[in-house]
Amino acid sequence: MNFIKRKKLVVLTCAAVALTAGAAFAYWTTTGSGTATARVGTSNGLAIHGTTSGSLYPGTSLTVTFTADNSGSGPQQLGTIHLASIVACDIAFSAGTCQSGHEITTCETTEAGASDTTTADFWMPDVVANQEIAVGNGQSVTATGALKLNDLSSNEDSCKNAYLLLNLTS
Repeated sequence: MNFIKRKKLVVLTCAAVALTAGAAFAYWTTTGSGTATARVGTSNGLAIHGTTSGSLYPGTSLTVTFTADNSGSGPQQLGTIHLASIVACDIAFSAGTCQSGHEITTCETTEAGASDTTTADFWMPDVVANQEIAVGNGQSVTATGALKLNDLSSNEDSCKNAYLLLNLTS
């Protein structure tokens, strides 16, 4: 290769490298704007379960422990647990239901709230849980309740040996 051709090749190679290097580092500055989308989930109702052990007698209380089922996609806040009602049955419940003809309606009056006026068969003060419940079933609730069979001035024999279903809300 002669000297002039070699010199042209070197010059062209250097020019190509310089242009490529300049293109790799050259850019424009500007500002911009745009949009994005996202979605926020929603809450699912918690299923609250209560458990007691032992038996109630007029004037006595049982501790009620709670668990909660959270079928949602994220943690949910459990506020206050409230005794909405009681169903009394003279036989064991079957799948959460008292069989027809076995409900004891004379043993189902309830009081709830802060004070017991002893005018109903049962009383349970509201239970302030204020707890975050993780996703899943059987999540333990720290707060406990106290279910009381009031000692009324009337005959309470209809409540003897009754099976109780506590209906809870929050």
